[in-house]
Amino acid sequence: MKFNSTKLKQIDNLYQLLKPSPERDDAESPCLRLTTLRAGSLSSQRILLAGFCLILVACAPLHAAPPEAWRTTLQKEIPLLGHRNWIVIADSAYPLQTSRGVETIVTGASQDEVVRAVLDDLSRATHVGPDVYMDAELPYLTERSAPGVTTYRDQIHATLGTLAVQLRPHDQLIKTLDESGKTFHVLLLKTNLTVPYSSVFMRLNCKYWSDASEQELRKRMQQHPSTSQEDGPP
Repeated sequence: MKFNSTKLKQIDNLYQLLKPSPERDDAESPCLRLTTLRAGSLSSQRILLAGFCLILVACAPLHAAPPEAWRTTLQKEIPLLGHRNWIVIADSAYPLQTSRGVETIVTGASQDEVVRAVLDDLSRATHVGPDVYMDAELPYLTERSAPGVTTYRDQIHATLGTLAVQLRPHDQLIKTLDESGKTFHVLLLKTNLTVPYSSVFMRLNCKYWSDASEQELRKRMQQHPSTSQEDGPP
């Protein structure tokens, strides 16, 4: 476990607080000194409290977030999401977007693991399914310029299976998410993948109402306007 400079400074402060002084027995350890402070002394109680607080602060990095926390978030949010929401599985260098609806989570997992998890959860959902988009730049990358891209292309093709994939320029997809995030929720899951233009964008669509059904409905509404529409509001 690595400590940053602030944590190291806090540990040093704790050591300075507890190290033996010339007036005391050099054989007495800091821990013994801490435990033998007189309970009736207010200054001793303050030192004792400060020591324990610094210990807790210094040890805080040891309590890492559960590695599967992103799975819990995903499973909790899918029932809340509907058509026009997005789930994005992004490579590690994907930018942190500031649009208020974009929620970014660092998964620490591989791209393949996260994509499979999202697809699995969506396959069991009864209300939404994914329309998949990917960067138009991906097919043009070479192994020389982007090591690992050939393996990734084969892998993501196998993972997505028969799902149709629509290609859009990377900047266009980022702008689309930015605009969507102003009104709709976007869940962005960052992975540890280091291949450029490898993100998978999933725009959620209604499972029980297709785009074709929507178009047919709009067409009927135009051809046969209701009486209330013709008369206008009362």
